[in-house]
Amino acid sequence: MANSNTANEATYTNTSILIVGTGFAGLGMAIKLLEMGINDFTIIERAKDVGGTWRDNRYPGAACDVPSHLYSFSFAPNAEWSRVYPIQPELETYLQSVADKWQLRKHIRFNHTLMEARFDEASAHWLVHTSSGDFRARFVISGNGGLAEPKLPDIAGVENFAGHHFHSANWDHNYPLAGKRVAVIGTGASAIQFVPEIAGGPAKLSIFQRTPNWIIPRGDRPYSRFEKWIFKHIPITRIILRAKIYCQNETRVLGMVLHPAIMNLFRFSAVRHIQRQVADPAMWPKLTPNFPVGCKRILVSNDWYPALQKPNVELVTKGIKEIREHSIVTNDNVEHELDCIIFGTGFYATDNPIAGMIYGRDGRQLSQVWKNGEEAYLGATVHGFPNFFFIVGPNVTLGHSSMVYMIETQVQAISRILLEADAKNAATVEVKLDVQQTYNEKLQKILGGSVWATGCDSWYKHRSGKITQLWPGFTFTFRRWNKKFNSADYIFNTANK
Repeated sequence: MANSNTANEATYTNTSILIVGTGFAGLGMAIKLLEMGINDFTIIERAKDVGGTWRDNRYPGAACDVPSHLYSFSFAPNAEWSRVYPIQPELETYLQSVADKWQLRKHIRFNHTLMEARFDEASAHWLVHTSSGDFRARFVISGNGGLAEPKLPDIAGVENFAGHHFHSANWDHNYPLAGKRVAVIGTGASAIQFVPEIAGGPAKLSIFQRTPNWIIPRGDRPYSRFEKWIFKHIPITRIILRAKIYCQNETRVLGMVLHPAIMNLFRFSAVRHIQRQVADPAMWPKLTPNFPVGCKRILVSNDWYPALQKPNVELVTKGIKEIREHSIVTNDNVEHELDCIIFGTGFYATDNPIAGMIYGRDGRQLSQVWKNGEEAYLGATVHGFPNFFFIVGPNVTLGHSSMVYMIETQVQAISRILLEADAKNAATVEVKLDVQQTYNEKLQKILGGSVWATGCDSWYKHRSGKITQLWPGFTFTFRRWNKKFNSADYIFNTANK
């Protein structure tokens, strides 16, 4: 992309606010702008329809592990959820309906993949290059999320496999697994959902487990027609249910952050879950983690353990030494011949590739600023990157409740900053460096005493060891901190006006 001194202004489509992504974050922000009376905004979306992660992750059994009546916008309730836990097709349909209800599609530019966003200091605007056109925007709001880019494992020879292979986030529904020798690498949140769905098909299904996860029973069931009628015609019942789910989830913070020993209560439930569902006691040690409950993401499933006991399923707990053209070799030198590998290996959570595409003041690249671990102020603003905001930025992810609640909180917070910038007639706004540093020092101190710092490896941590994903506390505390808006925390610059 040409620099600001030589760029042809005519090649840029002008917009006041550019939003990246059409998941919960992007749509929520757009709806808030409309509520504020702001219509001059554009949403860029790399795919051909809305939906974010719930559009992309179409693997068999894909579902959310937060109950449906909490995992939805507070201002857009849905009385027709089919189950306690929402499944992928319903969530995708829900987000499409939200986009349609607020007539957002006219603001969306589909098939526009973000390539680069560079701050032009002369004009105090962002010059944004996409796969299908360029934009010039006063503000950029990233709603692409922290779990958008699938990650392959760092295993020798992974690029040499000649058989069929795909990541769970890019599921190949056209490839028949029946009768094949199939490997699944990874036993995390995605794998425990899709493995039970496919386990009956392959001639042999080998599950390669690096470490087991704590899994608790999934209290899922369909909602009856009567319940859905009640939710629709007596809205207070739906509101009470949402509040009940919210409060139950918040109690987990007591163990995760304030008193980690409380998590032993979950350990008892998880161990009993193994013993009740796994008939062979010899398998119990292979399925029992050696780290505290909550140190990694707690998973919920009723059919993972039964799937592992199918006659055609093999649980491999030896580490992987290398991947060859048609096999996986484990550390005990056993070679597992394969036709297909499915990677259930998660996403670039703590090294989000979008950081390499963003260039702020003085041309500084965000990935370099974040080389020792991502950080922002209230998960939204980064010093040196004026007029740029993140939704679900560093230390906003949860280990216990609904991200939609956090998204709504950040949307409200960003809207307050935008209003303040206009009130001050400011060309740019960015957080002060000392404010950002003090905030993150406080977060890391709290995180240091949490269950997530008890020694396990997880996607919550940056490779430096710094916990950069999680919010260390109650979600209502996050909302309270954001409501205490202090314009003195920011630099409002009018020089370019």
